[in-house]
Amino acid sequence: MNRFKTSKFKNTTPKIAKKDGWINNVRAGSFSCQGNHIKANSKLVAFNTEQAGGGMLGLSSVKPGSDGQWTVTQISCHSDLVTDMDFSPFDESLLATCSGDETVKLWRLCDPELEQPSSPELTLRPGQGRLELVHFHPTSSGLLAVGAAKSPLIWDTGRQDSPLAVLEQHSDQLQSLSWKQDGSLLASSCRDKMLRVFDPRAQLTPVQSAKSLQNNKDSRILWAKDDFLLTTGFDMMRGREVRLWDSRKLSSSVSTVSLGTSSG
Repeated sequence: MNRFKTSKFKNTTPKIAKKDGWINNVRAGSFSCQGNHIKANSKLVAFNTEQAGGGMLGLSSVKPGSDGQWTVTQISCHSDLVTDMDFSPFDESLLATCSGDETVKLWRLCDPELEQPSSPELTLRPGQGRLELVHFHPTSSGLLAVGAAKSPLIWDTGRQDSPLAVLEQHSDQLQSLSWKQDGSLLASSCRDKMLRVFDPRAQLTPVQSAKSLQNNKDSRILWAKDDFLLTTGFDMMRGREVRLWDSRKLSSSVSTVSLGTSSG
């Protein structure tokens, strides 16, 4: 019996919306970074652009205007590539960005039809080199998780001078961060193939960790329901895969789905 099963997603194709549902005049970038290239909430969509070396973001509304068209505008955010962005779960107009220019900035955005702010509401300078990841805490409006090259930082935006916590340094490039829905735990994936779960309120070292990933290429981690984590990445044969983990036992995954072989 062949233990290798063909993925039911192997021949999956996307269903493309009709052209009247497209947002046009978008010049998106294709830059290499660990964070998100696009982010949305119920009101706005922000995305990387090719302008100013990636230091500008494109901005559009989720819904079209009264004429049925979408307005696309740009906002100059950083002097280097915008590596990640995240909308506040408490304020639809508040966007956090981080960059290769080693700063985190908070932006108070307007509707795309209006003039956007020329300066941020707040700038943080962690002094950790290029920053790759930024995530708002899901239950505390003033907290951010910031990912430097190898160190996750917990930052209270009310005190700009230094982070609340600098979590244990990873041995290689930090690739992904994700808060648990109740904000009690922070998970990370790393180029060293390790998964780590932190309780930042209790200790700076992981409460769970294991060398669980098969490949060090482009992993992502996301809290699913309760104590379960989802990761995306690649297996040893460079096939794309999604794995489900119990955060209380990271030594082996609960289930794995193969999405086919990468051509890259």
